[in-house]
Formats: sequence, structure tokens, C-alpha cells
Amino acid sequence: MFFFQTKKAAMVEPGNALPGRSAPIETAKVHFLTKAEIKADPAPGMAQAMFGMGCFWGVERMFWKIPGVALTMVGYAGGYTPNPTYQEVCTGRTGHNEVVRITFDPQVIGYDDLLKVFWEGHDPTQGMRQGNDVGTQYRSGIYTYGSEQADAALASLATMTPRFEKAGHGAPTTEIIAAPTFYYAEGDHQQYLAKNPGGYCGLGGTGVTCPIGVSTDA
Repeated sequence: MFFFQTKKAAMVEPGNALPGRSAPIETAKVHFLTKAEIKADPAPGMAQAMFGMGCFWGVERMFWKIPGVALTMVGYAGGYTPNPTYQEVCTGRTGHNEVVRITFDPQVIGYDDLLKVFWEGHDPTQGMRQGNDVGTQYRSGIYTYGSEQADAALASLATMTPRFEKAGHGAPTTEIIAAPTFYYAEGDHQQYLAKNPGGYCGLGGTGVTCPIGVSTDA
């Protein structure tokens, strides 16, 4: 992931975005760990969440370990190019973020709990980067499903902003928007760190704790 750190950390204008393609790119059919169908619709009673926290390899691993998270998948969202490839996203000319989409059981883990993992699991104050990974695809983002998630996300931002500022990190640059179209990443990126346990992960938190939900050690 760090090979692309020299690209511009500025959002591409829509008219300058890569054209993409009409058909989805190929991805894995089942989750490497659970063997569940990645593209299966959430079962009744389950909910979805989507986050951008930097390189999606490490983010996905962070969430698949949490009790109550039934399914994780990585992909691209928040940009302009339809059905982009990883190579296209890495050019900075699609506008997409690397994201993880989650299916979870709200009877086991609440959305606030996932927000705690989000805020504590990365540095949301860095703008278009996460550590050594520089570019628009590494921006901090909460992509919400419905008004309840949107309200919770905005409330958590209001709670966390003074905590980050007091710790000397500045205000979060996290974008909070309704969940955009999710484009599945290629199969080799799905559950990458389960297939490659020694693979690169540049993810790291700030040490600033979030006073809601559960610990990231869950």
C-alpha cells in the first residue's frame, strides 16, 4: 500500500475521474474465514455499517475479530468511477475511499460499539492520509445506513473532536455521509491479512479513547 504515497492527496474533480466500466469486477465468492457468501443480503434482524480508516486490509481484520460482526468485506466507495479496480483507485483519479462494509447483529454489538472501534482504531485527524499511506483513498470516513446511524455518527464526532484537540491532534477530518455505492474490491484483497498474516498493515490509533461502546480489544 505504501508504494503509492507520492500521489496527490486532493480529490479528483468529477469531470477528470476515470471512466470505469459498466460491469462489476470479479471478487471472492465466500469469506475466507467464515465461508459465508460475501454478496449475500443481510439476514433478517442484521444491520450494516461502513467505515474508511486507511488501508482496508488492517481495518477489515480489526472488525472481523469482534463478536457480533457476522461478515466483513472490503471495497471502494465515495468516489465517481463505476466499478473501479484497485490500480485505478491507487491513481487517485477515482475519488474512492478504501472501505470496509460490515454486517452485524445489533443484539450482540451496537452501532455505538462499532463507532468506538472506529475512533480508537486509526488517526482521523490526518486528512487524506493514514500514517505512511498518503492519498484520497486513505481518508477517514463514516458511511451511514439510515438516520439513526447518521445521528449517532455525528454525535460521536461532537464527542470526540474536543478529545482529539485536547490531545494535540487537531480536529477530525472524518467525512460523515449516507452510505454511497459500495464496489467490491478484487478477491485477493478480501480478508487479505487472514491469507497473508505477515502482510503490511500501517493502521494505528492515537491513544485517544472514545467514551462510548466497547473496547477495541473485544
